[in-house]
Amino acid sequence: MRINWKSWSLNKDHLVKLAIGILLVGFACKLLVFRSKGFGADLEFPEVEKEYVQKPDLKPPVPVQIPENDDQMPLDVVIEKCDLFTGDWVPNPSGPTYTNESCPLIEGHQNCMRNGRPDSGYLHWKWKPRDCQLPRFNAERFLELMRNKAWALIGDSISRNHVQSLLCMLATVERPVEVYHDEQYKSKRWHFASYNFTVSNIWSPFLVMAAVFEDNDGVSTAEVQLHLDKLDKTWTDLYPSLDYMIISTGKWFLKAAIYHENDTEVGCHICPGKNLTELGFVYAYNKTLHYVMDFIANSKHKGLIFFRTSTPDHFENGEWHNGGSCPKTTPAKEGEVEIKDLSRILLNVELEEFEKAAAKAADNGVNLKLLDFTNLLLMRPDGHPGPYRQFQPFAENQTAVVQNDCLHWCLPGPMDFWNDVIMEMVVRG
Repeated sequence: MRINWKSWSLNKDHLVKLAIGILLVGFACKLLVFRSKGFGADLEFPEVEKEYVQKPDLKPPVPVQIPENDDQMPLDVVIEKCDLFTGDWVPNPSGPTYTNESCPLIEGHQNCMRNGRPDSGYLHWKWKPRDCQLPRFNAERFLELMRNKAWALIGDSISRNHVQSLLCMLATVERPVEVYHDEQYKSKRWHFASYNFTVSNIWSPFLVMAAVFEDNDGVSTAEVQLHLDKLDKTWTDLYPSLDYMIISTGKWFLKAAIYHENDTEVGCHICPGKNLTELGFVYAYNKTLHYVMDFIANSKHKGLIFFRTSTPDHFENGEWHNGGSCPKTTPAKEGEVEIKDLSRILLNVELEEFEKAAAKAADNGVNLKLLDFTNLLLMRPDGHPGPYRQFQPFAENQTAVVQNDCLHWCLPGPMDFWNDVIMEMVVRG
């Protein structure tokens, strides 16, 4: 019997195709069953193109409570990293939360509205960080957080400027009572009775011991006698009793001064004819900040300590005593205003000494944080009193030559937004 191999080959091919067809039908039926009941854990399927879904963050979210206002973030947003100091000034039609009429705590030199500043556009801007939302300052919530606590702002006249801003915003809930002042009325303390909360302004422009010989307009009659190795007890004696503090210094180190170490004159800054070595203000600033930071980092203090960098000025065509002015009436955009050389030098020293101290502070359990408002303020040349540090400076003569203040800040004004940032940092811990 002869086998027809050609016929067998064709029949074999048909059988193979038939078997494959049966397998495919069986697989399809099984697939339908799985889709109705869910995929089995032991089955693998080829990857298919699908919409990207972010993997869940397995780290526990940081709890952030946010006041109810128009800047509130969605409740399901958890921010891991947020740079509150990089942003822009954007229009704020609602304007400030207080005025010179509602807050009697504004000192004359910063009371631009009362002093007759004619424009009001500078009041209608708010600070907006670029990579996150910044809730507006909530005075009632802040006071609740500070119940039975003590705050202090330690430094020079910029700290005094800031404490007025903070008090005015808090006074929208409760008017504080002044309970202390020193003989010169430079250091003061206020009490919020309903919350047993105190806010102090501690005058210590150098943070180290200093003998200063000048009037209220900053006119000196002799060099400052500055002891670079002795901290000013005006603030160090109160330091252990404070729960929160903002420490700062800065432009006072540009003044003519004689430097002392170990009760010995070691040099100076701007002292012609004194037969002393011209060491320069950077020498003194480095020494002082290193000493201050070392004291803080080794203190084992259990509160929250902010170190605030010095603030830029916007004098044009001169400085404080030689005709400088600040005529701008609108904010600048980033990059339009450059920080001045002296301000940059001070800032670099501050950042360098803070970085040195931060690691040591963390090792010792000291909560030390940086407040660097340089960029925020650099874009606000319109926020200074200018000629309106005096009451109605042009009432009698529209062309009168008056001293301008392009260093401090009108209240209300840009400085109020420091409090938004600070409260957010306090809430985040």
